[in-house]
Amino acid sequence: MIKHIVLFKLKDNSPSSVERTMAVLKAMEGKVEQLVDFHIGKNIVDTPRSYDISLEATFRSLEDLQGYQVHPEHKKVIEHMTEARESQTVVDYEF
Repeated sequence: MIKHIVLFKLKDNSPSSVERTMAVLKAMEGKVEQLVDFHIGKNIVDTPRSYDISLEATFRSLEDLQGYQVHPEHKKVIEHMTEARESQTVVDYEF
């Protein structure tokens, strides 16, 4: 199994911007067959080192993660995030 965790810091972290971005991320649910498990979280403690949104996804294999990366629904997310994010960080690990 592969765990894919992404943290997003948004250019605009107002409540409406965060909610709009979370809706874009949640739109993948049930549409990306490679996803085994999928969670989106909104930051609740604002500090200078905080990120605004987390995405945690589980895949059966590295090949499934790679398939997710090019999936049309994920590409919609990439398009939105390219405009909305200030920065992001990611970790992928096997468990």
